Amino acid sequence: MADAKAIPHTIGGPIITMQAITRRFGNTLALDNVSLDVRRGEVLMIVGPSGSGKSTLLRCINFLEVPDAGTVTIDGVVLRRRGVDLNRIREHVGMVFQRFELFPHLTVLQNIVLAQRIVAQRSASASDQIARDLLAKVGIAEKVASYPAQLSGGQQQRVAIARALAMQPKVMLFDEPTSALDPEMIKEVLDVMLDLAREGMTMVIVSHEMGFARAAANRVIFMDQGRIVETGAPEQVFDNPHHERTRLFLSKVLQH
Repeated sequence: MADAKAIPHTIGGPIITMQAITRRFGNTLALDNVSLDVRRGEVLMIVGPSGSGKSTLLRCINFLEVPDAGTVTIDGVVLRRRGVDLNRIREHVGMVFQRFELFPHLTVLQNIVLAQRIVAQRSASASDQIARDLLAKVGIAEKVASYPAQLSGGQQQRVAIARALAMQPKVMLFDEPTSALDPEMIKEVLDVMLDLAREGMTMVIVSHEMGFARAAANRVIFMDQGRIVETGAPEQVFDNPHHERTRLFLSKVLQH
């Protein structure tokens, strides 16, 4: 895998700031007073065991999960339960899920055009052209008229990425985007994400793809029991972790 970090782009100031985020589900404390900044142009990878709070943290960024306490600021706007147009904020925060969440009754082209027409209120011709350009970008230009059921898992996930990019987001969130894929399909999705990293897209990624983290991430966060245990460059976290809990986790996931 080519090294995205070898291709320079500017890392700016924070575009996402999370302060003292707490989220409970009944008696379960999913996030415990978590604070985090994500800088413009940064590729941030979140790793950790199942149930550590990774996906909950990601979903709190755009209020798909509403924190019980704490604040989230995106590009200078503080997200609140009331008084902020969350849908308008989410236009600038693309999200790709583990399951592709495509509309099965729509073609690939229609899946990408829909939000552009309804949410962004773009013209039919502009939406169509953006969709076709993005399908070419993710390497499946020939699938415009196909339906999701006619695509492989890797192709469906690339459509999902194109759909998120069509809204021209400032940030892309990825929630375990390759975990539902067969091994041979993982690389084609990671290659698309690697291209985005090269272009300087701000990305926050929950994944166990450690090779991708080494190639593309500027920073890795290790979470456990709803807290950030360790953060640092991939080389530091993977090769010289400071915390015993990080070492124990990596000893299992990095085994060959």
